[in-house]
Amino acid sequence: MNGSPYRLTGTELLQAFKDERLSVEDYANSLVTHIQARDPNIKAWAYFNASQVLEQARSLDKVPKDLRGPLHGVGVAVKDVIYTKGMPTQHNSSIYADSQPEVDAASVMMLRQAGALILGKTRTTEFAATVEGPGTTNPHDTTRTPGGSSSGSAAAVADFQAPLALGTQTGGSTIRPGSFNGVYAMKPTWNAISREGQKIYSLILDTIGLYARCTEDLELLADVFGLQDDAVPKPLSTGLSGLKFGIYKSMVWDQAGAGTMKAMEKGKTLLEAHGAQVEELSLPVEFESLPKWHTCVLFSEGRTAFRPEYQVAKHELAQSLVDHVEGKHGYTHKDHLEAFDNIAALRPRWDEIAGKYAAVIIPSVPDEAPEGLENTGSAVFNGWTTALHIPVFNVPGFSGANGMSIGLSLAGTRYGDRALLAVSEEVGKVWAQEGGWTSGL
Repeated sequence: MNGSPYRLTGTELLQAFKDERLSVEDYANSLVTHIQARDPNIKAWAYFNASQVLEQARSLDKVPKDLRGPLHGVGVAVKDVIYTKGMPTQHNSSIYADSQPEVDAASVMMLRQAGALILGKTRTTEFAATVEGPGTTNPHDTTRTPGGSSSGSAAAVADFQAPLALGTQTGGSTIRPGSFNGVYAMKPTWNAISREGQKIYSLILDTIGLYARCTEDLELLADVFGLQDDAVPKPLSTGLSGLKFGIYKSMVWDQAGAGTMKAMEKGKTLLEAHGAQVEELSLPVEFESLPKWHTCVLFSEGRTAFRPEYQVAKHELAQSLVDHVEGKHGYTHKDHLEAFDNIAALRPRWDEIAGKYAAVIIPSVPDEAPEGLENTGSAVFNGWTTALHIPVFNVPGFSGANGMSIGLSLAGTRYGDRALLAVSEEVGKVWAQEGGWTSGL
């Protein structure tokens, strides 16, 4: 095989295994060598056991061709707030140091059944609930954050340490790292993928997130996880020609930096140049309250989520999470219910508005990844879409003043995941080729 197997996408790997140009063990050896060389600098892994990975690979090579799963031999990294049998799940917390649940989370169960090669556990902020960086660096510039809380998952995919990875999102924990690291990131419709077996921050917000370096690989994961729209998406045989997009700078546009401002303008111009129609979108005034309502729900549900750890080991819990439990935020139950109900009322209104478009273009991040590893950056552009339960894709292609990646997001209607994925594939082709960003890795 030409080139290094570890650089192959999941789709390319499946073809190589099918054609017997590559064994899963040889692929695993290539990955292990690369990870061992790179991880001292990138620090993507909370748990990685080379012998365990190679043992899995040998077992997968013994599976008869007619019994192989749809992800046979493809490496997947798993965020360390998701249970994995035979591997620790530690939540970046001393409270759970070396804790090893004897069950797989529902998502991991489905991956194993599909024949995936589970590579290990990726670093996260504490309980995927703080902005203090876990030590992971951005592969494109190790002095900069990869974002969070799915820090290790996004960095591993960007750095060719895994073709696919699982993350989670409660605010911006999937989309923001996708943008900072220059990879595709998918936040599906809320609860479209089972969250059984992962640490819950907010029942009403937490969503499994997916990472890949191409949309074809996201299709693989969407199939395994059973993501389906009510109607089969129409083939986009003419590419972007004739598609209608909305572009919404969002109610927090005043926090956008120069890089994101330029990316939004360039993204619009490129789509129009390829035959798409793009129109500025405004939302009813009620939508402007979504960021504050999202924060209220987040902090209020955090009060419940972290009470067990608070009561068992308060002194080992991040101060911000102690503040959640102790109600330092000041939100009352009345505030929580008001936010909860108001957000719910806006969800069908969003679907009605966004349903008129192939997708709505929105910012992924304020700008490129900031310097320093202490803080994972702002999720100000993400929380309101998470609250609406809608599918969102980060599509890479643009760059900031320092040459770091800036992605833009495509948002759709609830349970329109596959249609949005198809549109993201076509948009990604244009933005990747003409947006101006190259990874250099």
